[in-house]
Amino acid sequence: MVTIRDVEVILTAPAGSNLVVVKVHTSEPGLYGLGCATFTQRYLAVRAAVLEHLKPLVLGRDVDRIEDLWHTMMVNGYWRNGPVLNNAIAGLDIALWDIKGKRAGMPLYDLLGGRCRPAAAVYRHADGQDVKQVEDRVRAFAESGVGHIRVQMSGYGGAAIAPAVPEAVPPAAHATALYDPRRYTRSALAVLEHIRGVFGDRLEIIHDVHERLTPTLAVEFARECEKLRLFYLEDALAPEDLEWFARLRQVCTTPLAMGELFNHPREWTPLITGQQIDYLRMHLTQMGGLTPARKVTAMAELHGIRTAWHGPGDVSPVGHALNVHLDLASPNFGIQEFCGFPPAIYEAFPGAPEQRGGLLYVSDRPGLGVDLDEKQAARYPCNPGVVTWTQCRWPDGSPARP
Repeated sequence: MVTIRDVEVILTAPAGSNLVVVKVHTSEPGLYGLGCATFTQRYLAVRAAVLEHLKPLVLGRDVDRIEDLWHTMMVNGYWRNGPVLNNAIAGLDIALWDIKGKRAGMPLYDLLGGRCRPAAAVYRHADGQDVKQVEDRVRAFAESGVGHIRVQMSGYGGAAIAPAVPEAVPPAAHATALYDPRRYTRSALAVLEHIRGVFGDRLEIIHDVHERLTPTLAVEFARECEKLRLFYLEDALAPEDLEWFARLRQVCTTPLAMGELFNHPREWTPLITGQQIDYLRMHLTQMGGLTPARKVTAMAELHGIRTAWHGPGDVSPVGHALNVHLDLASPNFGIQEFCGFPPAIYEAFPGAPEQRGGLLYVSDRPGLGVDLDEKQAARYPCNPGVVTWTQCRWPDGSPARP
C-alpha cells in the first residue's frame, strides 16, 4: 500500500496572481502529486487550512482511496462547503488524482474514460478603454486563430466610464472600482454591436456581466443581447439571485453561463435539473476538486448542459491542466476560458498547457502532466497586500458586489 508521507504548500505568483499549489509526497520514493488550491484573495487562509487541519488528517492514509478521503476531509470540520475549505480539499484531491495517473502510467484524461477530442477550444478576453482598443484586441486574437472571444470594455462594470467620484468614497475605490450599472449596460451593448458589425458571424462572442447587475436590469440586458447572437452571456446574475434564472429563461433566448462563485451543490443542482442555464463555469478548486467536478459534469450531460470551466489568471497551471483533462474526456464540453501564460509560468511549471491557434493542449505524460520547479517558483513571491478591485462602489459611494 502506498501512503501519504508528507504534504507541502507552495505559494508563487509568476504572472502576478497569487497561486497556491499543494504537493503530496508518498511512501514510494520519488512519487508525488500536485494539486491546485488557489484562492488568490485568501491564499494564506488556504495554506493554513491545508497545513494545520488537513495534513494531520491525511498523513499515513492510502493514496488510492480518493473518494473516501474527499468525503472525510469535507466533513471532518463539521461545517462544510466554504471557499477556503473547498480550495484546501481540492489541492489534496487533485494531487491524489495526479498520483493515481502516475501510478497507472496514464494521462488523467485516460483515467476519466479517454479523450473525446484532441484539444480544448478556448476563448480569450478582449478588453480596452474604448471601442477602438477593444476592436484591435479582438482582431489580434482572431488573426491568431481564436474563434471565441469575450468582449468587454473598461473592465468589469465599465469602471472607466463611471460618473464623478463622490468625496466620501474611500480612496481605494477611486481608481479601480466605481461604476454605474446603467452606463455600463449602454456602453456594453454599444461595443458588442460594434464588434458584431465588424466581424460578422465568423466570431463567437461572449460577454461577462460579472454578477454586477440587479436582477431586473440583468433580464433587460440579456433580452437586449438576443439580437447579437452571443455564444453565451456569462454570470448575468449573482448566486444570491438564482431564483431569477427561471424568470430570465422564460423571456429570453440568450444562452447563459453561470457558476464561478459557486461553493455548494445546492447552488448548481437546481440550475442543472431545471435546465435554466446552457453552460456550467465553476472554479474547479472552489467546488472541491476533480472528485465532485466529474460527477457534476456527468449530471450536466444528462440534462443537455455543457461545461465552460473558470480559467482566469488566478487558476494555477496545475488547475488549468485539470480543466483541460476534464474537457478532453467530457462529451458535453463546450468551451474553455484561458488567460494565456507568460514565459515565467512555463519556467516555474514545466509541462503547463499550451495554446496553439484557438486550441489548448495538455501533455500526454502520466497524471496531470505538469511539474513544479520550486526554485523558479520561489523567484516570484505572492503579494500580501489588500485587494482593491473587489472594493466596488455604486455612484453614490455605497459598497456593491464586485
